[in-house]
Amino acid sequence: MASFPTTVQPAYSGFSKRSQPNIKKVRFADGYEQRQLVGIAAHQNAKIYNLIFQNISETASDEIEYFLNERALDQASFTFTPPTEESVKTGTYSQSGTTITVSVTAHQLFADDSITVDFTSGSATDGTFSVVSLTDANTFVITAGSSATNSGNCTVTKSGTSNFVCESWSKSIPYVNRATINATFREVFEP
Repeated sequence: MASFPTTVQPAYSGFSKRSQPNIKKVRFADGYEQRQLVGIAAHQNAKIYNLIFQNISETASDEIEYFLNERALDQASFTFTPPTEESVKTGTYSQSGTTITVSVTAHQLFADDSITVDFTSGSATDGTFSVVSLTDANTFVITAGSSATNSGNCTVTKSGTSNFVCESWSKSIPYVNRATINATFREVFEP
């Protein structure tokens, strides 16, 4: 899978994020409404990013435009890490068997989120894990590859990298050798 060029970052003044939950609604004549999320839990709330790559060189704008044209032609998604979406937090953990319970204040994770855990003390093995379940807003559970009993400190990183397609983009050249690209990226869920 292709990765969006990381040499150019969008301008923060032109960055917006919108959620698009996959919800089925039934509304009755008396105003009563029922709502239900549809699909796999981890895929029920796709994000849409409107990005502005502002005041970039024409060379960089050509690189982005070529990449987006290639994705339009092959209809393939690409990986991208939206600005400010990476999260790094520290906490503690305890392992019993293959169950690791991690405590991180306001972790903001959901079941099935993919995270990287660096166990900074104790003897647990660092790696990439999927969140198995949430105990509360400060505690979640992951599964280790091997059984052990230990505890210690850890750093939890959620990269924010996802698969996207570009819905549309435009390019303007307001100054000689400087360009602006406006693009809309929609999150997709693919294996």
